[in-house]
Formats: sequence, structure tokens, C-alpha cells
Amino acid sequence: MNYENMIGFGVAGNFAGHLEQAGEAKDFLAVEVQEAVQPKAIFPFYIPSEKAGFLSTFPLSTDTIIPPNDADNLQIEPEVALICDIQYEGKRVVSITPRQFAAYNDCSIRKPNAKKISEKKNWGPKTKGISSQLIALDALTQGGTLDRFRIASFHKRDDHVVRYGEDSPVIGYSYFHEKLLDWIVDRMNNQQDVGPTEDIAVHLANANYPAQTVISIGATRYTEYGETTFLKSGDVSMVVVYDGELYKPEQIVEMANEQEFAQDGISALIQNVV
Repeated sequence: MNYENMIGFGVAGNFAGHLEQAGEAKDFLAVEVQEAVQPKAIFPFYIPSEKAGFLSTFPLSTDTIIPPNDADNLQIEPEVALICDIQYEGKRVVSITPRQFAAYNDCSIRKPNAKKISEKKNWGPKTKGISSQLIALDALTQGGTLDRFRIASFHKRDDHVVRYGEDSPVIGYSYFHEKLLDWIVDRMNNQQDVGPTEDIAVHLANANYPAQTVISIGATRYTEYGETTFLKSGDVSMVVVYDGELYKPEQIVEMANEQEFAQDGISALIQNVV
């Protein structure tokens, strides 16, 4: 899978409580929403274009996180990523069609004075993570494949493995299924450069209207441990998206302790912090 030709976006505020835990809720006070549970914005984390400045640096890795030199507050952000086709009519996006999904780490610096969300999301190569285990997606509709899945995450330090994010059902996202896809299409066409948000249509144009996109659809809530524990060199980050009908949470904990995950019905992302 060649992600370097795909444009990369994330969804901010699609899991109730995460922005508050991350200290980012105040960043979005000026962002208008139609209902309380609506996500706040989509943000770019990678633009395949020389015009994109720091966002033109390819940040994804399947096995490594390189922390920034000046950050001691780096956190795992466990998510599901969708690999989607984009369809245009002229310069407008008319649909996005998810084809596969994977475990994703939207690894973020807590940067209080950042003017845009993207400033916290891409600080160089190997700063985010996506699993090499992709799972085919029939459709992002109610009753589809992804509805059975759950998101778990773990942090390993000095041979101790601790749950980092709450083990959460994927259907726990505030916006999901067609409602999420329709909202993303709307944001791609209409989101403006206001406050922490960016004009997405400009990024699409600069990237010459790419045919595919990677979209991370929101981070789960942290456990108390995850909310207060930051990554440092030598740690291991694990994000696991697993079929909740095939595995119990306790089985996933056992696999995390061994750092070995089953292949069937699991997309696992294990990254070493260097």
C-alpha cells in the first residue's frame, strides 16, 4: 500500500470526552456545530504536495515513533483509520468510499499555543502510525464489518504493559456510518480557514485532487494511566483494532503482554519509541 500518494486527514472530537482529556476542548470553542455530539473539524496530517510546507513530510510508520526534540508530552492516540477512494465532480468532492481499515496511532504533541490542529500532528518522518494489517471493509453502513470491532491500546515500559486507552467499541464513535462520510465530504468542500481549522479544498487542490485518502476517525478516551503517562525513548506503543465477536478484551490483554497478536480479525500496530 503506497500511502505517500494519498492525502491524510484526521477527525477531531469524534469520541465523547477525548478532547477534554487531551486539554484541547477550548481550542474549538469558536467552531460552530449543529449538534453537541458533532465532531469539531477534519485536519490534514499529510499533503502530497511541495506546496504544503511541513505537511508535505510523510509521517506514517508501521513500527517506529521518533519523538520531537522539544516535547515531553507525547501521547498515543488510538484510532481506526479508513483507506478511502475519493470521487470528484470538477473540483468538488462528491463521495468518499472506504475500502479497508486499520489500527492507527494519531500520535500527538500537546502544544497549547498551536494555531492549527495540524501543527500538533506532523513534526517529521515516523511521527504517526498505521498497521500493516489492513482489513477489507464491505461498506461503512449499519451492520457492516466494522461494527463488530473494538479499539484497544497499551503502553509498555520496562516490561510492564498497561492499558492506555479505554477498550471501546468502534460503534461508540459520535459520528459513524453514512453520517460520518457525509459530514467528511461536507467538510472537504466547505470547511474554512478559521481558528484551529483549515480550508481543506485548498489542500486537495494543492495535491492535485488525489484519488485516495487515509482518514483517522477519532481517538478513544484515555484510561487514567493513559491521560497522565507520556511517551519516552524505549517505550512501546500498541494500538489494536479487533473483532469483538472473535476475541474478548482479556484475550487482547494477554496478546499485548506477549507483544504477539493473532492474524485473524485483528489489525495491530506496534511501534517502538526511539
